[in-house]
Amino acid sequence: MIDHYTYGKAKRISPEAPVPIVHVEREENLPGGAGNVMCNLSALGMRVFALCRAGEDGAGTLCRNILEKRGIDTGGMIMESSFTTPIKNRIIADTQQIVRIDYEKRAPLSPEGEKQALDYFLLQLSKIDAIAISDYAKGFCTLTLLQTILAKAKENGIPVIADPKSNSFERYTGTTVLKPNVAEATRAANLSEEATLDAIAHTILQHSFCKYLMITRSQEGISLFSREGRKDFPALVREVKDVTGAGDTVCAVIAAALANGLSLDEATMLANKAASYAVQRVGCVQVSLNDL
Repeated sequence: MIDHYTYGKAKRISPEAPVPIVHVEREENLPGGAGNVMCNLSALGMRVFALCRAGEDGAGTLCRNILEKRGIDTGGMIMESSFTTPIKNRIIADTQQIVRIDYEKRAPLSPEGEKQALDYFLLQLSKIDAIAISDYAKGFCTLTLLQTILAKAKENGIPVIADPKSNSFERYTGTTVLKPNVAEATRAANLSEEATLDAIAHTILQHSFCKYLMITRSQEGISLFSREGRKDFPALVREVKDVTGAGDTVCAVIAAALANGLSLDEATMLANKAASYAVQRVGCVQVSLNDL
């Protein structure tokens, strides 16, 4: 998807309605969703193979061009004429996001697109050291595609981190690390908002069959759960300006760290530092090795 940012200043209230008038100073387009994970991985020095979908439209072409400029292999980017590339337009006045306008239609991946994606994945399999699944629930991650990727990853000893938007975490059975945020984990566990984090994690681990459950908690940091217990990584944030894309940053850093043989504890520590860096800046931030 495309993350479009409209920056400006709000100096007065509209006479037509009680809303601020934003005088636009500049605009910016960045890859959003899985594209932001890819750009974070590229900023960390990784070689990235994109497996994703966009529409045969201006936003889709723009997204592919931006990814290619970042050195990302877009051979697995499925362009479908029946799909509309999602656009999220954030209006930001004086560093404060005041509204977001979304253009999107969710649609399942076509059988032809699914075959194309599987063929590309199998073609690149021997070059892969880690897999990051950034599922924004727009219809690309079909059950067949997920099951094939996870089965091949297990067969070849490839670590997989999945960032789910679906409430059905069983879809990600076989992942090394499942990484929801607190709200997503609570919904998936089907527990009340008053439920403890330990109860939520216990329920998910019972039914998702992932090896580790990583719950991102915004300014509270990251909690890592396994059947052996829990570890907490407190956030290192002085001031939170914008949480946009912080989960993508965590997903990318974990994937990069595991691909390079670091332990999950070391990976989580680095991801926590990267997310703390990202939320102190406005918009989707790609955290580089230099930043870390």
